[in-house]
Amino acid sequence: MTDDALTPDQIQQIRDRVAGLMPQVRADLEQLVRIPSVSASSFDQSQVARSAEAVAELLRREGLDVDIVVEGGRPAVIGHIDGPEGAPTVTLYAHHDVQPPGDDADWDSSPFEPTERDGRLYGRGAADDKAGVMAHVAALRAHAGNLPVGVTVFVEGEEEFGSASLPQILEKHGHRLSADAIVIADSGNWAIGEPALTTTLRGGVRAVVRVQTLDHSVHSGMYGGAAPDAVTALIRLLASLHDEDGNVAVKGLEEGTAAELDYDEARFREESGLLDGVDLIGTGSILTRLWNKPSITTIGMDVTSVDKASNTLAARAAAKVSMRLAPTQDPAAAFELLEQHLLEHAPWGSKVTVELEEHGSGFAAEADGPIYDEARASFADAWGTAPVDMGVGGSIPFISDFVARFPEAAIIVTGVEDPDTRAHGANESLHLGEFEKVCVAEAVLLARLGALRPAR
Repeated sequence: MTDDALTPDQIQQIRDRVAGLMPQVRADLEQLVRIPSVSASSFDQSQVARSAEAVAELLRREGLDVDIVVEGGRPAVIGHIDGPEGAPTVTLYAHHDVQPPGDDADWDSSPFEPTERDGRLYGRGAADDKAGVMAHVAALRAHAGNLPVGVTVFVEGEEEFGSASLPQILEKHGHRLSADAIVIADSGNWAIGEPALTTTLRGGVRAVVRVQTLDHSVHSGMYGGAAPDAVTALIRLLASLHDEDGNVAVKGLEEGTAAELDYDEARFREESGLLDGVDLIGTGSILTRLWNKPSITTIGMDVTSVDKASNTLAARAAAKVSMRLAPTQDPAAAFELLEQHLLEHAPWGSKVTVELEEHGSGFAAEADGPIYDEARASFADAWGTAPVDMGVGGSIPFISDFVARFPEAAIIVTGVEDPDTRAHGANESLHLGEFEKVCVAEAVLLARLGALRPAR
């Protein structure tokens, strides 16, 4: 780390400025949360446009030249402000769209009315990722009138809907996003009081498996015992995806090993909500299972519901499976291996088809060099403890697009979430004390990068 890049007094001044800014930063965050900017197509897309305009106005107030861009998808916001001549350049990424709220009955307060309880701010998008947007705004405000680096802010509008138009945005506007460092605020930290850089993310494949055993459904009493039904065949097929220990049984998939961090079964059970008496699945360390090995989950099924069931052999059944991949695994090759496995394990000669619905690459950062050194130092300045390098079992496929488009940039994945955030679920929340530290860290990072001369 470059401990002499900033003096202790300079770091304290940034802390003090951010502390003074937090009431307005929080008020602006709450205004963003009140906009139901769900990017899924079944929701009102005028709210996503409204959200984009609100973000654009926040950036305009900080002196950025701002455009709202639409390239066949939801509106994104791009803003830029120059830094001192010869200073490094930084692109700050976040997204302003959010997941659907789900059933309001599952929330303890209205999902789009931000509510504080026990030091946490509850609401859809309060963490993922409108707090990421506001962390960038807070860092800009901390350096108002004396920005140490050139900054571009890119706030996407459809990350929760698959980032389908991101390739077009990068093709048309990528020259505006090029920078020495790209800070992606869409991940989390290791624990309350323990910061982290996310250095690996798993890739993903989502596929639909269809099974057919009969030309049409028939009476279970007259034909059962000789003719297989599609639901039972599907269940047996899905069961073949794991071995007896719960490891993924698809041959040829890549595996890795996670770094040694203190993470025991008790913590996993508490954070995951695993019921007493339910065993963990898989082998290897828990973090290796979560970050560096493949996993397969059945996330949906098309079968007759219990309340509508009749004594019938179903002719057809289907399931949607989500497969997470080792960070370096090629997702197209992984799908081929999954498809091959399912076709080879079709029970009783049933007719099986496998349809690729979506896939995305993982991410594995080298995570070294001067910019990463400054990032780690900035986290230590904000938290008073050095960050850990952690993996994430989930996927952020668009990061691979940034890696391909900007191969010379240091890509730093940060975020505002913690193990209690419940992003995508009911009662999503933001730890307000940690959020302030995130804002401090980013403001300090801009100052530290500004001290690097010349630009990388």
